[in-house]
Amino acid sequence: MRIGELARRTGVSERSLRYYEQQGLLVAERTPGGQREYPEQAVDRVIRIQELFAAGLHSKKIAQLLPCMRDGDGGPSAIATPRLVTDLVAERARIDRMITDLVNSRDVLDEVINAASQDHA
Repeated sequence: MRIGELARRTGVSERSLRYYEQQGLLVAERTPGGQREYPEQAVDRVIRIQELFAAGLHSKKIAQLLPCMRDGDGGPSAIATPRLVTDLVAERARIDRMITDLVNSRDVLDEVINAASQDHA
C-alpha cells in the first residue's frame, strides 16, 4: 500500500510515517518511480509504534523494542535481551508513577470542584 493509504488506515500523518522510516521503525519498499510501498503488516506496526510513543517511550527505545515484541505466531521473540527487559521494567515503573501523579491531581481537582459546587448551591 502507498503512504497515503497507510496514513488513512492508521490515522497517522504521512510526515510521521516518513519519520518512522527514517528512525528505522518502519520499512518500505520503493517502486521503480521511487514511491513508498508498505506491506499489510505495516498497519499493525504503526499502531504499535503509536502505542509505544503514547506510553512515553522515545524512538531509540522503540527501535530496540520492536524486534523483541511478539512474533507472528504469538510467542515471545528470542531477540529480547536481559538489559532490554530491565529498561522496560524501569519504563513501566515510570508510567506507574505518572499514573499515580495523575490520579492524585484528579483527586485534588475533584475536591476543588466539589467545594466550588457547594459554594454555589
